[in-house]
Amino acid sequence: MSPRPPVISARNLTKYYGTEPAVNSISFDVEPGTIFGFLGPNGAGKTTTMRMIQCVSPRSGGSLSVYGMDPEVRPRAIKQWLGVVPQETNLDPEFTCRENLLVYSRYFGIAKREAERRIEELLAFVQLTEKRDVRIEQLSGGMKRRLLLARALVNNPQLLILDEPTIGLDPQARHLIWEKLRELQSEGNTIVLTTHYLEEAERLCDNLLIMDGGSILVEGAPDALVKEHAGTEIVEAEPTPEVIACLDAMGADYEVIGDMVEVMTEQSREVARRLFEECNPGRVSTRRATLEDVFLRLTGRKLRD
Repeated sequence: MSPRPPVISARNLTKYYGTEPAVNSISFDVEPGTIFGFLGPNGAGKTTTMRMIQCVSPRSGGSLSVYGMDPEVRPRAIKQWLGVVPQETNLDPEFTCRENLLVYSRYFGIAKREAERRIEELLAFVQLTEKRDVRIEQLSGGMKRRLLLARALVNNPQLLILDEPTIGLDPQARHLIWEKLRELQSEGNTIVLTTHYLEEAERLCDNLLIMDGGSILVEGAPDALVKEHAGTEIVEAEPTPEVIACLDAMGADYEVIGDMVEVMTEQSREVARRLFEECNPGRVSTRRATLEDVFLRLTGRKLRD
């Protein structure tokens, strides 16, 4: 059996605002049934890329296809396959949960009886059945985000585009959204998301693309990226001259961050042992390397506007 073609395929995709490239000649594929994540600091080009996929922002160069169709040629056909959860909460505050979903269903020409059936199923799916007739202004932030997910599913999409889907949520609401996204993936949906929660990306995504300045820095599975760029473990110690000299003598891969030196390694016990025996390090601790270590190492630690 021949492999299925990518759901999304980009080659040298470029977007200019004025003379500055917001997205600078990037190439990637999103395979069917996967969760694909875009990571990067503010201004990296993530949301701009998502807007091109959603058919709301024309590209400046390169090629882009969604289900084999060009977003600039067949946007209406592509949008029938899409469900979108925006970063901002743009529900109608004057309507109830049910009314918001019903109005949205009309954009897709869904018959009222079928729409009402879907709405009841979706409210149950996101655990908002009891809030069916409650107006949006009376919902918590977590409830609004769950309703946005339900709204994105009204047209029974095969591709979900999620821009910061759990932004501002408490841990319980975030975990519920994660559970629902995994459930959707198990049913065959393809999911593309941006997030600033690196634990979220590490838990959910099959493949990640880390961007900065409109360009791709790295791409791969979360565990592979961590192993390649941060090792498997991190040893932390105080960055005294003696400790730094010892690490240099070991040929260790380390970085000084404020009042801490972090050593990226796959042999944390050996590094810690040598520090204690040879370097008078004071306090030493070890922990598992994470995607956050990779992200900060590749994109830096300076704040972005």
